[in-house]
Amino acid sequence: MKLSEIAEFLGLEYKGEDVKITALNSLLRANFTELSYCDGEKNAKDIANTGAAAILVGKEYESLVPKDTKALISPNPHLSFAFVSKLFAKPLFSEVRVQNIAKSAKIMPNVYLGNNIHIGENVIIMAGAFVGDNVSIGDESVIHPNVVIYNDSIIGKKCHLLANCVIGSDGFGYAHNKNGEHHKIYHNGNVILEDFVEIGACTSIDRAVFDSTIIKAGTKVDNLVQIGHNCQVGQNCIIIAQTGLSGSTQLGRNVIMGGQSATSGHLKIGDFSTIAARGGVSKNLEGGRVYGGFPIMLQKDWLKLQAKIAMKFKDKN
Repeated sequence: MKLSEIAEFLGLEYKGEDVKITALNSLLRANFTELSYCDGEKNAKDIANTGAAAILVGKEYESLVPKDTKALISPNPHLSFAFVSKLFAKPLFSEVRVQNIAKSAKIMPNVYLGNNIHIGENVIIMAGAFVGDNVSIGDESVIHPNVVIYNDSIIGKKCHLLANCVIGSDGFGYAHNKNGEHHKIYHNGNVILEDFVEIGACTSIDRAVFDSTIIKAGTKVDNLVQIGHNCQVGQNCIIIAQTGLSGSTQLGRNVIMGGQSATSGHLKIGDFSTIAARGGVSKNLEGGRVYGGFPIMLQKDWLKLQAKIAMKFKDKN
């Protein structure tokens, strides 16, 4: 679409030189044909370094926009971006069926196979699975019954996806208007599972807004886990049942997340960390330590605190 058409669609004023917009992207990854946005102070620092053709931006940050980038002024750039994301959302399926399926692959009845898929040697796909367009499944991977693999997902070699897990669903992202109504942000990224990854039953891994949600080689994810959009999980991590990772969380290698633990978004947990069961991570954590409780602290300090509270309560009674 032309930038002038996007401005008209959003009801925004734009009188500058027109440019063709081919896609949406983040400030630091956008190129000269892509539209990005700045929704506030937290990413305003990235405006000066963007290569985007245009940016949806508030009036207060207009002066930061580079001279080669067009500024599309919006009173609510986040909401405007949500509206535009629908225009660039990819179709859910294609009527065409061009497929590259290895002869050694075993595919059971009632499996849906999309367009432009690649299925490697000795892959097993069990009954009821959905494999969307542009999906790649590496050699010797096993897809159990009723697994959903949405468009553009990449599954490595020797992965195991257990029953009813969902790979590449839309992330939980909304923009809000003045009336408190929620408008969906369409996610156009994907999910990448590297080699030797196992995903438990009924676990959901959301696709990225842009770019990729990545689960690196050797990581094992238990049942009933939620991994949000744009997360990056390092090699050989262990994530136990009912854990939740909020969007853009980054785990280093060999991180262990105990059952019912969780993170807030946009934080980093260092290599070889352990989060005890029900630990609530609300800040960046150094690697090589065991943490627990909420607010998160060293597990040994959490245990001492609980002992003191118990003693205090006992004394009062």
